[in-house]
Amino acid sequence: MRIPFVKCSGTGNDFILIDDRNRSFPENDTTLVQAMCDRHFGIGSDGLMLLRNHSDCDFEMIFYNPDASQSLCGNGSRCAVRFAKELGLTREEGTFTTTDGLHSYRFEENGEVEISMSDVSSVKSFGGMDFVNTGSPHLIINRENLDSIDILDEGRKWRKDQRFAESGGTNVNFVQDVDSNTLRIRTYERGVEAETLSCGTGVTAAALAKKKSEPGIHLITVKTEGGTLRVGFSNSENGFSAIKLTGPVLKIFEGVYDVGE
Repeated sequence: MRIPFVKCSGTGNDFILIDDRNRSFPENDTTLVQAMCDRHFGIGSDGLMLLRNHSDCDFEMIFYNPDASQSLCGNGSRCAVRFAKELGLTREEGTFTTTDGLHSYRFEENGEVEISMSDVSSVKSFGGMDFVNTGSPHLIINRENLDSIDILDEGRKWRKDQRFAESGGTNVNFVQDVDSNTLRIRTYERGVEAETLSCGTGVTAAALAKKKSEPGIHLITVKTEGGTLRVGFSNSENGFSAIKLTGPVLKIFEGVYDVGE
């Protein structure tokens, strides 16, 4: 079997995207997903996405982490919108559906992609840390110097902590304040089980946590290891709403993956 694919990057978060409108991809073959995502013997990526037709919106996106688990992926969703445009499935703005339901999208004049994120009821704080579920669970740990952190060692300490067992473990984000509306972030991502250059749901979680005690409308600039993203949202007594994640998407290459006999 030969599988055509496109490789895209959202601020260093790289993904395999597959046109599966004919539903020919063996979606239950987790070994195949893992093999395609492998950086030494496969294409290599932070995740794999299938794009399909949907009767109620412009398209459906199914996301797999490199270990074949499924979750919401913010940067992956933005890349999916870019790929869907190439397939002729999108307009300048519209909607798509994925793991946690319906999302809107919009293309900026400079080519960047904005997507909506689901509302978040609250930020949970304990021991000087914050925990936020933005479609995927994220632990936020504030640090003064991100360059001095051993991300693999410290991320693994929290990844499967029993306090997060109900959500299947957690992503771990180390955050450094730059100014009142800017922060820097490094992320240990579950499913990848390593540091990724960017994480859309993690960036969103960190931005919400930064303004958890400040009601109003906010726009936060977040500097990841792979580039800069922006998170806009409203914080009120009812929680966080009108959450938007915006940033660049780059098409890297396209090819055909040969599935061995």
